[in-house]
Amino acid sequence: MRKMRLKELILKLHEGVDEDSVRAELLETLSMIPYGEVVEVEQELIEEGLPQDEVLRLCDAHSAVLEGNIDLSGMKAVPEGHPVDVFQKENDALKRVTKQAREAIEKTLNQEKVDVQIILEIRSLFNQLFDVDKHYKRKEYLLFPYLEKKGITGPPAVMWGKHDEIREQLKGSIEVLQITELPLEEWRAAAQMVLLPALNAIDDMVVKEEQILFPMSLDALSEGEWYEIDHQTPDIGFCLYDPPVQWKPNKAQANQEEMDDFSGGLVRLPSGNFNVKELMAILNTLPVDITFVDKDDKVRYFSQGPHRIFQRNRAILNRDVRYCHPPASVHIVDKILEDFRSGKASHAPFWINMRGRMIYIEYYALRDADGQYLGTLEVSQDITRYRELEGEQRILSYSK
Repeated sequence: MRKMRLKELILKLHEGVDEDSVRAELLETLSMIPYGEVVEVEQELIEEGLPQDEVLRLCDAHSAVLEGNIDLSGMKAVPEGHPVDVFQKENDALKRVTKQAREAIEKTLNQEKVDVQIILEIRSLFNQLFDVDKHYKRKEYLLFPYLEKKGITGPPAVMWGKHDEIREQLKGSIEVLQITELPLEEWRAAAQMVLLPALNAIDDMVVKEEQILFPMSLDALSEGEWYEIDHQTPDIGFCLYDPPVQWKPNKAQANQEEMDDFSGGLVRLPSGNFNVKELMAILNTLPVDITFVDKDDKVRYFSQGPHRIFQRNRAILNRDVRYCHPPASVHIVDKILEDFRSGKASHAPFWINMRGRMIYIEYYALRDADGQYLGTLEVSQDITRYRELEGEQRILSYSK
């Protein structure tokens, strides 16, 4: 009954009913609803056809009333160093920085002229806040895959969309803060339209995590799955917090050691064979990053070279490849997979500039001898140095 009522109220927003009146009803409903049911409603709305973009907009409409009005009495406790404990400590650090930034901004709004020193202080605080990208990436690449394996796909997709919005807001804020001599009125406008909304968005995400995502994730994931998340966290890094304690549950540790003891048997091919260690060394030595997506659109393998261009973690294995991309680019992924599967195309190249490097990305359709589609291979390479080559090199010279 509570879920039905909550769904009705959210759909009223979708239909254009005044947000203030719906918020009053929403507050009353949420004050009585467990965190798990809020997640279930979002999931059901998406499954019933409500566009993800609309759910993304609606989650902002009800996030303002979440804090203090969700029943968290059933939330599991976590020990120090557990991934959720680390996420929460990072949130504490983020809230401290957003508070400092907000206070500094409000101080400038009451002055008769722009204080350059305060602007520099605010810029420093926003540079710190950009560290939230690692916090969000750990959710996207480590936590969300496990939720999706449990059938919880809607809320992670919506939350990833919010991450991208916040990233853009932070980028815009930092661009504004590069200009230290804005006229007072322009500064006030920028603060109200760019800076403060970015701070509010970060704080709102903290509420979504603390009152919805983390309690729900603790219910859904096993100790072994949390260990996998913890084990891969250093690959992405921490946000404004360095955990002093490492969490090592014995059972999960044993499972990890067993998984690491892979077979050394031979892989036999028509033109030769390798043992597993040799094959792994070859794939990780190739000067390209490789990711294999099978015919069912699940990520099955990625190479682990020392200088990967795009972040990959074992949590994405057996994950639908669509969930490995930001929502804004999923339609491109769908198009490639559709055309490869149908035989309309077999190769899709892209190239992008990333932090001053030229990155070449190619997608290949994999087919057997009878032309049956087996999956897609993604190959990424930093070609910056190749574009700079001139003349010839015929004399032996080892690269560093």
